[in-house]
Amino acid sequence: MRICLVYDCLFPYTVGGAERWYRNLAQRLAADGHDVTYLTLRQWDRGERVEVPGVRVVTAGPRMGLYRGTGERRIAPPLAFGAGVLRHLLRHGRRYDVVHTASFPYFSLLAAAVARRVHGYRLVVDWHELWSRAYWREYLGAAGGRVGWTVQALCLRVPQRAFCFAQLTAARLRAERVRGEVTVLEGEYAGPLTPPAPLPAEPVVVFAGRHIREKRAASVVPAVALARARVPGLRGRVLGDGPERRAVLAAIDEHGLADVVDAPGFVPTEQVEHDLARALCMILPSTREGYGLVVVEASAAGTPSVVVRGEDNAATELVEEGINGFVAESTAPEDLAEAIARVHEAGAALRRSTADWFARNARRLSLDNSLDVVAACYAGGPP
Repeated sequence: MRICLVYDCLFPYTVGGAERWYRNLAQRLAADGHDVTYLTLRQWDRGERVEVPGVRVVTAGPRMGLYRGTGERRIAPPLAFGAGVLRHLLRHGRRYDVVHTASFPYFSLLAAAVARRVHGYRLVVDWHELWSRAYWREYLGAAGGRVGWTVQALCLRVPQRAFCFAQLTAARLRAERVRGEVTVLEGEYAGPLTPPAPLPAEPVVVFAGRHIREKRAASVVPAVALARARVPGLRGRVLGDGPERRAVLAAIDEHGLADVVDAPGFVPTEQVEHDLARALCMILPSTREGYGLVVVEASAAGTPSVVVRGEDNAATELVEEGINGFVAESTAPEDLAEAIARVHEAGAALRRSTADWFARNARRLSLDNSLDVVAACYAGGPP
């Protein structure tokens, strides 16, 4: 089968859950014998050779900064990418049986919908998130939020086979009457399904993710400062980088924790796995998550998670209270510190129950499980 995957980012040139999903999907489809094209923006130096095993990587736009300094997505790259996707699919869409695109950044989905009228391929759409009106206003202001909501609504009207990664998103898609069947893909975990026994915990909490506003990376610092009163020798490690990194470093200085909390930036995957396996807990104070893969990765190591309750946070679906972690009521330092202390007080028993939780759910949460569902979908009928 001839398949075109459409996303404006490519792992490892940009790092995130969606980037990993599309790279893994591309490689799995190629390994299964499909003809796979990955259509993206260029994120590498001109002339550099990009290789994804078995996959044809095609650029649909120039190298562009995706984010403003404040962390919001810029409008120019999605417009440029949408135009590039439209050009490519109008010219070459007859080559594809399936076009599988991320909903975001929207204009590429609308372009794929327009070109499908010419070439008639099957359109599959991943909804990693579906933003509420309130969140659009918060993100872009009243006028910009109204435009964003309208463009998102247009994408929902496109006939499609819709995938999402959380029950939260599925419920929103159905409530907004997306034009197509909705299936929840529960698995994105690509590691071993029978990992080794959990290691003893060290007194360190680990954050691993992009430093963007919604993930609230800087809130880890005051939480560690407070939790140290109940967890002797507690330290913090804030991995990753992004627009909010300066806020993380400023918080470390403000609280005088240079010897307690470190923020080394991006580190190799092996280092992330090492740190998670030895951590007291993984902390994800994000208020907006479409999935929360790092919760599963931590659980695979027997490391409990601390996440935050919120109407836009699907990561809470992956935490069973007191079984593989705790859900803090807010990103307030007091609430995060309380959850960290509860993990400490639960001790080795919580690590064992976390490992047991992963063992019970490993197949369901595996990347292979989701890829099996997607591959079966491609063989179906319209849309």
